Amino acid sequence: MTASSTRRPTAARSRLAAVGSIAVAGALLLTGCGDQTDKTGGSGSTDSATRAVEAPLADRLPQEIRDKGAIKVGSDIAYAPVEFKDASGNTVGIDPDIAAAMGKQLGVEFQFENGTFDSLITGLRSGRYDIAMSAMTDTKDRQEGIDSDTGKKVGEGVDFVDYFTAGVSIYTKKGDDQGIKTWSDLCGKKVVVQRGTVSEDLAKAEAKKCPKNKKLSIEAFDNDQQAQTRLRGGGADAGSSDFPVAAYAVKTSGGGKDFQLVGEQVEAAPYGIAVAKNDAQLRDALKAALDAIIANGEYGKILDKWGVAEGAVEEAVINGGK
Repeated sequence: MTASSTRRPTAARSRLAAVGSIAVAGALLLTGCGDQTDKTGGSGSTDSATRAVEAPLADRLPQEIRDKGAIKVGSDIAYAPVEFKDASGNTVGIDPDIAAAMGKQLGVEFQFENGTFDSLITGLRSGRYDIAMSAMTDTKDRQEGIDSDTGKKVGEGVDFVDYFTAGVSIYTKKGDDQGIKTWSDLCGKKVVVQRGTVSEDLAKAEAKKCPKNKKLSIEAFDNDQQAQTRLRGGGADAGSSDFPVAAYAVKTSGGGKDFQLVGEQVEAAPYGIAVAKNDAQLRDALKAALDAIIANGEYGKILDKWGVAEGAVEEAVINGGK
């Protein structure tokens, strides 16, 4: 879920081997030496060694986060398969799984709290959340606190730790694509989207190009599930969302009988974990944890589990969005 901007793939792998080697070497050093002391100056060698093995990157976190033992995550938990509630009401998906793997490296729990997507950065800015992780595309506008609609500065912006790459797709009711293959084919039709996302921005941009006698009508909703319901009920001609979400809806809605993807995905760009500009230590700790789970293979297993391996990055990147 994103605001529009020119996008690019994330950077190539370059420091994973070094990160993995440092983590392993650090763990061996701490377990092999009997005279290690804890940060308070006590002996505590066994406890220190145990913590280093169980959570090798814990000391990278700000002390207040370590003291809490948790990172509060703002997320729009209605965006399957990235984050959503399962039949038992548990928060599941790509983001929660990646966060849990990172949490093992950092020795903390990532606690997901539900919020509407377009309010997450505001919640981060106000201190309600420590981070925002919600299929949020890393863009220059968000980095700089610029409203993508008006071009005006509305805040100090955020930093991103990029962890996935995704494009945007169009989908229609199954067997009724109405000739829609590209964004220009939406002229004269109605499209449903989630408010505040790149899909909405792309639809607005396309609407400006449509001839006067073929206007593009856009209906935006608080979450993607509402948009899907509208399309399923015949209230629109097409929907648009990030590729993993659109593909998941096509596969699962109505047992695969409700929707179909049309055309190719566009605007491939990085998803980023948003962190306040004044929280560089937390940002860098998250980057180290992500690099660690990429190196140890947990990251790849998670993406394979959800069928989105094509969106994998080879290295965590800070503010890679354009």
